[in-house]
Amino acid sequence: MRRRLRELGFAVGRFPTGERNALVDVPGVAVGHRTLVEGDRLRTGVTAILPHAGNLYAEKVLGACHTINGYGKAAGLSQLAELGTIESPLLLTSTLSVGPVLEGGLRHMLAANPEASVDRDTINVIVAECFDGWLSDARALAVRPEHALEAIAAASADEAGEGALGAGTGTSCFGYKAGIGGASRLIGDQVLGCLVCSNYGTRPDLPLLFGPGAEDAAVAEPPGSGGSIVIVLGTDAPLTDRQLRRLASRATFGLGRAGSIGANASGEYALAFSTAQRVPHRPQGEQLDLRSLADDSQTMRDLFEAAVEVVHEAVLNSLCSADTMEGRDGHLLEALPYELLSGAPGLRALG
Repeated sequence: MRRRLRELGFAVGRFPTGERNALVDVPGVAVGHRTLVEGDRLRTGVTAILPHAGNLYAEKVLGACHTINGYGKAAGLSQLAELGTIESPLLLTSTLSVGPVLEGGLRHMLAANPEASVDRDTINVIVAECFDGWLSDARALAVRPEHALEAIAAASADEAGEGALGAGTGTSCFGYKAGIGGASRLIGDQVLGCLVCSNYGTRPDLPLLFGPGAEDAAVAEPPGSGGSIVIVLGTDAPLTDRQLRRLASRATFGLGRAGSIGANASGEYALAFSTAQRVPHRPQGEQLDLRSLADDSQTMRDLFEAAVEVVHEAVLNSLCSADTMEGRDGHLLEALPYELLSGAPGLRALG
């Protein structure tokens, strides 16, 4: 049975974790997965993240995106950058599945908002992706809009699963099986949570995460030129979209600690949102009263540090939790050997 990093006696950073050490520790946030494992050729899926349980189109949350390395095919990011709001579930999937998953997200939002897209108002669905074609037959185009709808319907505030599920079903990290990972931190009365879908790095890169002597390139692995990671940060701290963009950028440092160099074909994106306040689609009046932390506050500084911690630990959890998996054409991704953890920089032993 696979175990998480802290169950193996190791931890990252100095801040305390939330109850589940996962994104769903942020109050109101729900996560759902639709996993497709069929025959010996399909290892893929969809992950849905709901910032709150209400109507996201009617009551948006503030959000932002930071592009670490823009080799990706995500949808919906230009409007997010322009307006700083999130109005749909955040959907993660395989690269060639962005289209049908976007349609599924649209169908979900249109069903809940019959007035949308009738005259002028459209809907911005955000879909991010990682390529899982080493284990899964990406050309089969097996993911359909209904799978996105099923992931959204399955979303729960108790979903803290990791490894090979949802969008992480067929992904790898450093040539080992990886997938979904999570972590959270408590900063005073506020929570910062993280979910990653990890899919980057090669066996020769192992020393970047696990220290000298960790190289092991003796087995077949996904081509070294590709990869990717999607990082989602959520918090109940009152942050503006500008501050959320700054928070998302700090994921870069956590990803660096987790061994990424931003390889040419590794699309690496960090999304961030705050549940502290909602932005109505139809505001009453011409002004919105929004509050935020001071940029130079201790809490803001601690959130930046916590962002580094949760990204690093979430990546490690994605590796520690995932089991060996065989996929198309006999391709095999082995589970991470736990003995590698003992030499990893930045880990502390729990005692």
